[in-house]
Amino acid sequence: MTESTPKRLFILDGMALAYRAHFAFFSNPIRNSKGVNTSAVYGFANTLLSILEQEHPTHIAACFDTSAPTARHKLYPEYKANRESMPEELSVQIPIIFSLLEAMNIPILRYEGYEADDTIGTLARIADDTKEFHTYMVSQDKDLGQLISPSCYLWRPGKRGNDHEVIDLEKLKEQWGIERRTR
Repeated sequence: MTESTPKRLFILDGMALAYRAHFAFFSNPIRNSKGVNTSAVYGFANTLLSILEQEHPTHIAACFDTSAPTARHKLYPEYKANRESMPEELSVQIPIIFSLLEAMNIPILRYEGYEADDTIGTLARIADDTKEFHTYMVSQDKDLGQLISPSCYLWRPGKRGNDHEVIDLEKLKEQWGIERRTR
């Protein structure tokens, strides 16, 4: 990488990736020798390894939610009130995913009172403002689309064996009919 080559920052929506992997194998879960469901760990690891091997990030971090209420909960107590709690089989896998990330020396970012997408958005905006990074927000969360810029993209994991999709400004307009004004 030369001085003029932009750094490649990948920011993972960790909890969303874990949920996605858990439910991808819901009808046929992957279990270890003790019968413990490890589908989320397996799927998360596959996505992570794919990014590392194919995308060659220069920087990477994984963002996770905490159980602490956010400002949204304080303003609107019913915020996500109808959302089901995390399945027990998934919750026991989260520490294993944290161990995996720690073993790979990938920072885990969790901030009390903030959701993972808040952290992702903040990091993406800071990186964008430096003009030194191409930032990839790894998530299926369409709300992150509002942060897409000439150097910030939404990297959406593939579904059912399909390849991932990178949403840039052109695809944002083409697929979602949204045109971003430049700042």
